[in-house]
Amino acid sequence: MDSVQTNHIKEANIMRKIVFFDIDGTLLDFDKALPISTKNAINQLKKNGVYVAIATGRAPFMFKELREQLDIDSYVCFNGQYVVFENEVIYKNPLNKESLHKLYEKTKESQIPLVFMNDQCLKGTVSDSDHVRTTLATFGLEYPELSEKFYIENDVYQTLLYCTEQEEATFEQEDGEVRFIRWHPVCTDVVPANGSKAAGIKKFIERAGFELENVYAFGDGLNDIEMLQTVGTGIAMGNAEEELLKHADYVTTAVNEDGIYNGLVHVGLLK
Repeated sequence: MDSVQTNHIKEANIMRKIVFFDIDGTLLDFDKALPISTKNAINQLKKNGVYVAIATGRAPFMFKELREQLDIDSYVCFNGQYVVFENEVIYKNPLNKESLHKLYEKTKESQIPLVFMNDQCLKGTVSDSDHVRTTLATFGLEYPELSEKFYIENDVYQTLLYCTEQEEATFEQEDGEVRFIRWHPVCTDVVPANGSKAAGIKKFIERAGFELENVYAFGDGLNDIEMLQTVGTGIAMGNAEEELLKHADYVTTAVNEDGIYNGLVHVGLLK
């Protein structure tokens, strides 16, 4: 995309509104299905001239089908480390390789699983783990191939660390290069310390030309806290984590109770 075209897009978008949607527990219900009311709401939103994007902790290959279902080509993924605007990658923030090496060395001693993720695939460090198998199955993913050197040879944007919340403190690094975002009792995301959905969204709207006050976001998890704090209007799902509710401008109904539609109506983006 040339600079003239980009400038035209920015000028056109200054007064437009944009909505970022989390996926799990927000767009998709507890069975990983897309409610009909949500699909209809997003289609109507786009007809109304509102820009629609996704902001997720997932890797791009984990929601390709959903993007196709909703005809969405802009997204913030890996909790903000990889940003795509209209099918063009505009921002990458990979994990520091030395930090990943420290993490790997510490987990190797006790065979605690890690799963390294880039934009194309994921690779594991342990040959058999029920926790890995069970958590990845919820996203329709098979057990990852082993590759202990994957993080050395590739950029890694997010890593899954399989430990309890109590064990997590033992993996904190003195240099503060990484942060942990828990999404499961036995698994936490590992991302760069400066990374978040909010940071990715800022990169996105800077490129696309939206004003922060015209940015809306829907979420339900702990990884959505900074996002809801940062955007102009943050909406928490009725099924959201208790901690997230404190940071929302509005709490809509649950994902399986037309939460997206009701939230969009409440903030005046749908009638």
